[in-house]
Amino acid sequence: MLALHDDVISKSFQGRNGRAFLFSHAMNIVVGPKEDRQLMTGLHTVADVYCSDCREVLGWKYERAYEETQKYKEGKFILEKSKIAKENW
Repeated sequence: MLALHDDVISKSFQGRNGRAFLFSHAMNIVVGPKEDRQLMTGLHTVADVYCSDCREVLGWKYERAYEETQKYKEGKFILEKSKIAKENW
């Protein structure tokens, strides 16, 4: 299990490979090194997140948002819909 349905903040995000969900928490992941990345909503410091079991990239964690309107994303996780399976939702 990577995340709980109750931790979904938004289902209308864009990942690298299509639709993605914004989660307040994630588990069973490994957080990679931080890097600045220009995303659709501006410059953010992010860290890719990997499955702790298979090591596949699942999305990223927002470490820092430079735009005031994007600060709510800090500390949150993007998990790509195509990389996660829904169970008991």
